[in-house]
Amino acid sequence: MAFMEKPPAGKVLLDDTVPLTAMIEASQNLHSHTEYIIRVQRGISMENSWQIVRRYSDFDLLNINLQISGLTLPLPPKKLLGNMDREFIAERQKGLQSYLNVITTHHILCNYELVKKFLDPNSYSANYTEIALQQVSMFFRSEPKWEVVEPLKEMGWRIRKKYFLMKWKTQSKERLVLSWADLGPDKYLSDKDFQCAVKLLPSCSHPYIYPITFATASESSALVIRMFSEKGTLKDLIYKAKPKDPFLKKYCNPKKIQGLELHQIKTFGRHILEVLKFLHEKGFPYGHLHASNVMLEGDTCRLLDLENSLLGLPSFYRSYFSQFRKINTLESVDVYCFGHLLYEMTYGRPPDSVPLDSFPPAPSLSVLAVLESILSIEASKTGMPTVSKLLQTPLFSDVLLSNSEKPQFKIPTKLKEALKTAKECIEKRLVEEQKLLHQHRRLTRAQSHHGSEEEKKKRKILARKKSKRTAAENSEDQSTKHNNSNNSAGSGASSPLTSPSSPTPPSTAGTPTIPVPPPLPPSAPAIPSNMDMPAHPTLPSLNGTDRGALLSSIQNFKKGALKKADGHNTPSISGS
Repeated sequence: MAFMEKPPAGKVLLDDTVPLTAMIEASQNLHSHTEYIIRVQRGISMENSWQIVRRYSDFDLLNINLQISGLTLPLPPKKLLGNMDREFIAERQKGLQSYLNVITTHHILCNYELVKKFLDPNSYSANYTEIALQQVSMFFRSEPKWEVVEPLKEMGWRIRKKYFLMKWKTQSKERLVLSWADLGPDKYLSDKDFQCAVKLLPSCSHPYIYPITFATASESSALVIRMFSEKGTLKDLIYKAKPKDPFLKKYCNPKKIQGLELHQIKTFGRHILEVLKFLHEKGFPYGHLHASNVMLEGDTCRLLDLENSLLGLPSFYRSYFSQFRKINTLESVDVYCFGHLLYEMTYGRPPDSVPLDSFPPAPSLSVLAVLESILSIEASKTGMPTVSKLLQTPLFSDVLLSNSEKPQFKIPTKLKEALKTAKECIEKRLVEEQKLLHQHRRLTRAQSHHGSEEEKKKRKILARKKSKRTAAENSEDQSTKHNNSNNSAGSGASSPLTSPSSPTPPSTAGTPTIPVPPPLPPSAPAIPSNMDMPAHPTLPSLNGTDRGALLSSIQNFKKGALKKADGHNTPSISGS
């Protein structure tokens, strides 16, 4: 691929900082070997997952390459005999899973190229060192005044960014560093604006920005040349590392952990804040602050890699600040990254986790105050302080700036508008990612809570209570129905002498059966004799038949079966 060649159509610009997770789903024996079937997932979406098959020998080879880090990783030991036993395979699978958990959660190891190739061979099959060499060779055809001394292998943490040690052909002693980088997922500038912005970088002059000797860009990548510093970066100073050593060797497992002196923390912090303020005022997006992007020149700090935001490369700390919805602008990203840098300068190592609820003892309370305002749990909920506010804190406000160099960085108006639009697009993608992560965390917490033992016990207790309540309600319903049935049966005694359930319908002759008045119960009070009662109650006619005829038929009943009640004239039935 030539240096000025366009990227292939439909090229996928992966965000290499999105974490990969790996879970061993099964194992199978094949030709005297055990293969482990692993499910790998990028980010939080189950749809963005795939299967890979690895043998123990693949794990062993990866672990050999990771030994440069100096870390002791929990890879299960080899076993020559009995390595096909079911119990042994199950135990080894647990050990390999622990190994995968370590390398996918370690902030440096998880971004290492060989780890990415191990877990996602399809996305990382390209040889980026070879691609970079091709690009650099094409560049030297048009710029013959430089030549390559040697490639600086694995000098940085990025997979798609490579470094070469250079020299002038006319000056053999001076050394330069050439960096080549591919495009990233946050490249939103048009090709014209992108190339214009990159070529403008050497004109930027600031006492706390490391000068760029030469910069150029194609539609698919950028190439930048700077002077090589034997002293190295701020991270090299903190970790007491050699600048040319590989990233993993320098920073994964430092031999001696020791923070900087208080005056160094104050001075370096002030320099970095000053340059961040300058870039924010110019409307130039940055978002890539960390200790390896700060060059040291004597007692002065100088910022590196201004081209990263133009290329659309993701930040070193993106997997951290994408968890916090209050960090949603590049200005707040810069402040958050400054908090990590301040922590490293203070304690000589990065924080184990963020946000923090407490901090180790620091050289000054003013240091703790700044750290708490950025990395504490409260800060992650309320948001980041501004750069101007940090400059006013007691930690940095009394630092004297001795450099009198006047900053200069003229950005054309049209390009400034394009940079503003690109910055907004970068922030929009960040906000969308944070929203998805927030929803995923809520769902995960709900599922975890729902599946917890305590919650299961609560649901069982509630289910028993509900069952008892339902049983009691059913019992009450049955009792009510039973009482209603008894009442119906009792009222049937005072019904006509026909079946209670099937009352006698009127006769076809039109003369209905008149029910006999029910007998009074023994305890019923006697009806007073002075009560006005009609001798013959007036009954309405039915079907046109006179009720008088009915009364006449009643009077013709056998009177022997009737007797007068004592004390009144109400008849009662004495027979069956």
